[in-house]
Amino acid sequence: MDDSRDMFGDTPPWDEDDLAGEREDAAPRAAELEAAGQQSMFGDAEPVSAGPASPEPAPPGSVTSPAAPATEPPPTATEMPAANGKVNSPAAAKAPPEDQPSPAQPYRVLARKYRPQTFAELIGQEAMVQTLANAIKRDRLAHAFLMTGVRGVGKTSTARLIAKALNCIGPDGQGGPTIDPCGACEPCTAIAEGRHIDVIEMDAASHTGVDDVREIIEAVRYSAVSARYKIYIIDEVHMLSRNAFNALLKTLEEPPAHVKFLFATTEVDKLPVTVLSRCQRFDLRRIPAPMLAGHFAHVCQMEGVEAEDEALSMVAAAAEGSVRDGLSILDQAIAHADLDGEGRVRAEKVRDMLGLSDKSVQRKLIAAVLEGKGGDLLDLVARQFALGVEPIALMRGVMDLTHRITLAQVSGAAEAHSAEEREAIEGWAKSLRPGQLHRLWQLLLKGFDEVKSAPDPLVAAQMALLRIMHASDMPDPGSLVRKLEEIAARAPAPAGMPAEGGAPATAGAAAGPAAVAPRWEALVDDVEYAGEMSAANTMRMQVRVVELAPGLLRYTQPAGFNEDIVGVVRNGLQTATGERWQVERVSAEGAPTLVEIAEVKKAADAEALRTSPLVEAALAAFPGAELIEDDRQVAIGGGRSWRR
Repeated sequence: MDDSRDMFGDTPPWDEDDLAGEREDAAPRAAELEAAGQQSMFGDAEPVSAGPASPEPAPPGSVTSPAAPATEPPPTATEMPAANGKVNSPAAAKAPPEDQPSPAQPYRVLARKYRPQTFAELIGQEAMVQTLANAIKRDRLAHAFLMTGVRGVGKTSTARLIAKALNCIGPDGQGGPTIDPCGACEPCTAIAEGRHIDVIEMDAASHTGVDDVREIIEAVRYSAVSARYKIYIIDEVHMLSRNAFNALLKTLEEPPAHVKFLFATTEVDKLPVTVLSRCQRFDLRRIPAPMLAGHFAHVCQMEGVEAEDEALSMVAAAAEGSVRDGLSILDQAIAHADLDGEGRVRAEKVRDMLGLSDKSVQRKLIAAVLEGKGGDLLDLVARQFALGVEPIALMRGVMDLTHRITLAQVSGAAEAHSAEEREAIEGWAKSLRPGQLHRLWQLLLKGFDEVKSAPDPLVAAQMALLRIMHASDMPDPGSLVRKLEEIAARAPAPAGMPAEGGAPATAGAAAGPAAVAPRWEALVDDVEYAGEMSAANTMRMQVRVVELAPGLLRYTQPAGFNEDIVGVVRNGLQTATGERWQVERVSAEGAPTLVEIAEVKKAADAEALRTSPLVEAALAAFPGAELIEDDRQVAIGGGRSWRR
């Protein structure tokens, strides 16, 4: 019968059911196995209280009952034998401080710890939340949603919240889609922990090919396992290849009723138009700095950390509208503050951490620029550079202050973090002119570009600020024109036209040349156009007209000209008019020559220009300025001969 015992065992068939029940009771359950694994990795979650007497270890070879693991837990890290063979008891171990996290719960950064779990916690996106709420209430849910925006504004968080809102069943298991998911039912908790089988998240940056999209196409045919909708969240969807987009188009346009697509991207312009037209698009906007500062204050309150309002404003400004960036900076600021021993996030510590220039130094720089104090300006720049502030950050700080002064001048309300700063900004907004502020901004912007590209940023910043200082007291063109017009309006009427020799011309003396000169000048022009260039030049320089009539010319010559020009003048006039002319030289007083008239007119124009009130005001405003006469010839047609 021993052979039968080897074949069939020692246990009779009628006792096998009882033995199976004992084995099931002795087998560890899944929860016990998971707890044992967590305990082996991280230790006990709760300290084990020492009993009145520690139990004696079982002798070697003894059998432990199945209930033993429940009554006698395995020794913790503090009860393990040391190198000298002694056992460290829990009472001997030093308890960790209360403010430090338990070893079983590793530290989570603020950006992950305070990720929105409901739409009420999603800040700055009220329009999108309202649209989704109305769509859920009216049962007008699209089959594909596209969330776009800059980094850290809640695109992926919004996609997960939509997944929870569509699959929530309520605490009683009878609820439907809602804009306020309970967060307590199985779908909500599973989605929040990232383990729901029907909510599939895919990173398009690492799954860019057609094969990855083909898996989605093949899987959408099957219904959801346990949820109401099967949801695909594709992050950074713009990273998909062109072929992957083309493969997804048909499924995206006509998906099954149980499938929803949620896309998130920071570069929506890279998505094909065919994909954009198949999605309901939500543009998540940047979070305003005041709203970010309030959110960070709430986070600090939840963390039990004190923080100054100015420090939180600096963090919010450095975040540039991104909640995740701001929480990362705040996390760093809290760690930086703990090193100081006070645990308070202070503005000067945040300023040092971010490499920002002090706001009081910015005000001093603006004051030095506007007051023309070059020595103080250079000293402030040198001290900030010695403290570790980069010249580019210094220029940006002055630009930010100039911008706020301009906004305060327009709106009447100064944006400031302290009463002292608000008072200074309001004072400058009242004393400075708009044109002066705009010119200051343009000079700062040019200096910023120079500092950014210069081989020595410190030298470039010094030169840029000194240039701005020298240009700050110059009047702008508009005010200069108004000032000149006021001076011209108050000035007396200009004196009469000076005559030859510098004396003012009288009405009688000017009547003679004025009556003859136009007709004589026209005749000389006709002679020149007829081709008699030499005769025309002679007539302009040497002929003082005494009497001019049709066919008759009596003239005299200026001092220094004695040659006989009668024949030259007669031939020129006859060629130009086609008539015979009587030309005589007499000793009477005649009108000035055309050259003399031109010289007198030129001298009179120059003198009138110098005595003009506008020119006098300009010379007074710009000492040392000179009038430069342009003697270049005017080209035919009235334009200037630029080729010369």
